[in-house]
Amino acid sequence: MEHHQLAIFFLGLLFPAIVTSVGINYGQIANNLPTPEHVVPLVKQIGATRVKLYDADPKVLKAFANTGVEFIVGLGNEYLSKMTNQANALAWVKQNVQCYLPATKIVSIAVGNEVLTFNDTSLSGCLLPAMQSVHTALVNLKLDNKITVTTAHSVAILQNSYPPSSGTFRPDLKNCISPILDFLSKTCSPFLINAYPFFAYKANPKQVPIEFVLFQPNAGIVDPVSKLHYDNMLFAQIDAVYAALSTLGYSKLPVQISETGWPSKGDDDEVGASTENAKKYNGNLLKIVSQKKGTPARPNNDLNIFVFAMFNENLKPGPTSERNYGLFKPDGTPVYGLGFSGVSVSSGNSTSSGNGNGNGNGNGNGPSVYLSPPANSSSGYLAISSSTVSFCS
Repeated sequence: MEHHQLAIFFLGLLFPAIVTSVGINYGQIANNLPTPEHVVPLVKQIGATRVKLYDADPKVLKAFANTGVEFIVGLGNEYLSKMTNQANALAWVKQNVQCYLPATKIVSIAVGNEVLTFNDTSLSGCLLPAMQSVHTALVNLKLDNKITVTTAHSVAILQNSYPPSSGTFRPDLKNCISPILDFLSKTCSPFLINAYPFFAYKANPKQVPIEFVLFQPNAGIVDPVSKLHYDNMLFAQIDAVYAALSTLGYSKLPVQISETGWPSKGDDDEVGASTENAKKYNGNLLKIVSQKKGTPARPNNDLNIFVFAMFNENLKPGPTSERNYGLFKPDGTPVYGLGFSGVSVSSGNSTSSGNGNGNGNGNGNGPSVYLSPPANSSSGYLAISSSTVSFCS
């Protein structure tokens, strides 16, 4: 591991009001990030009380011991087949979860990421059995009342998303989704969805008003069925998910936005990817979260949102945008001025642990494409650290 000294300076104003509400995705597909010990003060500075990992990196889990920060740990897609075996699942939970408790507050295990939209039947067929095995392991260890088991989905699992009240799941995925929803309901676990209005805007920049996706003042849309007014795309996407869940009989299932964000840089054909738009999207999103307001269809439901992502990650594959979703640069300085109070720390950098992470408005009656990204909008990262299956030390 290479070490160097760096100063992390924060410029200050916005985040303090968000202390109890926001979560952050902490991916590490990079070779130039601060060590986890130096990420702890960064998480505290942005007011995040929840962190979502894409593996169960022991260095991160140890660094955040006794901080009170809640963790969702991840179990990568490539491990799903192994986790259908109960003995393997029990060993994984013991080695990657149990031994960090109670010092590190692990509250959930996300089994796989966007599995159902990879169109890989062998992979999707392993998803629920793996979730069940992990849950059984928690039961056997008497941890099931403290830790939930779930999985994150892309918005591309929706067949219809406009109007939001008519949201439905893709028919070809129903046989996979329904048993998963039943499992989540019986185990009191949340439904996780990755929602990126950026993809809808990028696909239709001439039809989708930028103000609608960036939470800026705009005329919005009115759902012709529910008559509810929407002034931003993310809320429309969330309510479309609620509607789809209700159609299958799971209206009370809690929904968490496990990923949402906006890139600060992109390729020439990635319309809208800019520092200015990323600042507006994340800044306005965090203001809304701090207001503790729900969506039009669920005004009394808390917005459980995890911003994507903590850092720009230089080794992520795909278009330029994939490496530029971070709130922070690798040296710990903000990518744009969302406002962080003054702290200076010195840190060594760490090499990539290889853990994976993933990642419309209309005038009244716009098409569903305004609310749904392309099926392959999030590249969904499969790589995961070997540390995920390591023993505590």
